Amino acid sequence: MPMTSHYLSCAGREMHYTEWRTDEPIVERGTVIAWHGLARTGRDMDELAAHLSARGYRVICPDTIGRGLSQWSPDPQQEYCLAFYARLARELFEQLKIEKAHWVGTSMGGAIGTVCASGLLQADMKPRIQSLTLNDNAPQLAQAAIERIKAYAGKPPAFATVLELEAFFRQVYKPYGALSDAQWRRLTETSVRRLPDGRVTPHYDPAMVQQFTHHPDDYLLWDHYDLLDMPVLCLRGADSDLVLPETSNEMLRRGPGALGLTQVVEIEGCGHAPALNVPGQLDLVTAFIDGVNKTYAI
Repeated sequence: MPMTSHYLSCAGREMHYTEWRTDEPIVERGTVIAWHGLARTGRDMDELAAHLSARGYRVICPDTIGRGLSQWSPDPQQEYCLAFYARLARELFEQLKIEKAHWVGTSMGGAIGTVCASGLLQADMKPRIQSLTLNDNAPQLAQAAIERIKAYAGKPPAFATVLELEAFFRQVYKPYGALSDAQWRRLTETSVRRLPDGRVTPHYDPAMVQQFTHHPDDYLLWDHYDLLDMPVLCLRGADSDLVLPETSNEMLRRGPGALGLTQVVEIEGCGHAPALNVPGQLDLVTAFIDGVNKTYAI
């Protein structure tokens, strides 16, 4: 399906996003926001975006500031945090004239969606989120896993060649599950930048990990989760060390879970986080969103 590349100024920062929509003569089913994880880019969502756009959805895949082709923040202490990311999301909705959307977020992208959907920080975002898919994300994350992520994300390595970087990605992101050689190559080529000395490194601002220092409770989101009143799908990597089983079980007991609106599905063969790149995972997300549309006659 056709993918186009775009740039917007949101909250005074340049943001890059890709937009996917079918060129087939079918009725559009609505908009999906597909937001990537902490040290990743919107291009991680290519398979999901292609799958959904082929079914009539318009799919928007942003690069968070400090990642991919979006601007790096000149004020990392204040802007690399969920509150600012929610502000970016709101301005993205405004400029793209998105009245309502389904939200699919991997890891950090899920946390941004939770903050937006609660309305605590951006009140007018709450009625705009039709459904929330949390890809290995929850209102509480295991501290040991956060420390693991900080260890590799805060000091990104540099390599002489792109193939060496790809080998690094294959090791670090092995919990993503089964990726083909072509998918590993695309993951690498869409998240690489060359340093002044000619070496290559992952395409993000290392300062983004300051979020964990200056906003240590940013990912403790039960207050936000308890306010959700839309359908929620949590895809938990069966081997995830970030979203523990007791946390996903708690999600079923409170907030939207207490209203019968939360589903938790474990994805076998994956840790943190499922890559949303194989038919079983793509069909889960699509069926969930289609079901919300049908139930609420959207």
